[in-house]
Amino acid sequence: MMAMVVSETEALSRSKTAQVKFIRMGSAPATQQLYHSVQTAFPNATLAGGYGTTEAGPIVFGPTGGRKLPNDGGLGWPLPDVEVRLVDDDGADASEGVLWMRTPANMMGYLNLPEKTAQVLTEDGWYISGDLFRRDETGCYYFIGRADDMFNCGGENIWPGEVEQVIEQIPEIMQACVVPINDNVKGQKPVAFVVRHQGKQITEEDIKRFVLAHAPAYQHPRRVFFLDALPLAATNKIDRKQLIQRAEANVK
Repeated sequence: MMAMVVSETEALSRSKTAQVKFIRMGSAPATQQLYHSVQTAFPNATLAGGYGTTEAGPIVFGPTGGRKLPNDGGLGWPLPDVEVRLVDDDGADASEGVLWMRTPANMMGYLNLPEKTAQVLTEDGWYISGDLFRRDETGCYYFIGRADDMFNCGGENIWPGEVEQVIEQIPEIMQACVVPINDNVKGQKPVAFVVRHQGKQITEEDIKRFVLAHAPAYQHPRRVFFLDALPLAATNKIDRKQLIQRAEANVK
C-alpha cells in the first residue's frame, strides 16, 4: 500500500505530508528502497516495520531494551512475554529457520479444524508460523520469506524473498516479486515482476546482470516483466498466484 502511495508523486506534491509524524508498515516485508521513498515523501515521519500473525499476536518484535531498529530491514528483538525460536529442517534450534512463537496472544486453535490446528500448534504451546527468519549476532530478527514459497531450481532451493531483496537493491526498482514457473530441465526456474520508480529506466538485461553479480547464479531471474503496480489479493498482499499464471502464459 505504501509503495502505491509514494508512486502518486503529483498527489503527494499537493498534500501536507510534512504533518505526518508516524508510519508503521507491516503484512509484507519492506525494502530499504521503499523505506527511503516513504521517508522522502513524509520527511518528518518516524518509520517502523512490524511483524505479527493472526494466530500469535500482531506485534512480536520491536526496538526493545532501548535499542533502535537497524536500517537494514531488521524487525528488532522479541517483545516482553514473547518467546521465539528458529527451527531448521532437522528440527533443531538454529540461527536461521522457521519461526516458532509462544506468546500470551497465541490462539487455542482453528475453529472446527483439529487437523490443521495440530499442524501448527505443538502440545507445549508453540505456534509454527511457516515464516523463515534469520537472527544476527545481536539477536535481531530478519524476515526471509514463506517456507511454502520456496521452490527448487536444478537441485538448488530458492526462497523468493532472498532474490527480491537483491533486485530491490537496484536504485531504479521500487518493488519486485519473484515466482517459479515449470521448466523441463531445471524443474522450476525464477521469473521476476518489477515496478520501477516513476521516471526511472532499466532493462531486463540490466536486472539479470545485477543479480548474477550479487547472488548465486541459480537465483537470477530467467525473465523479467515490468508492471506499473504489483497485483494484490483480497488480503492486500501481493497476489503471487496471479503472477505465476501471467508468467506461465508469457514464458515459453
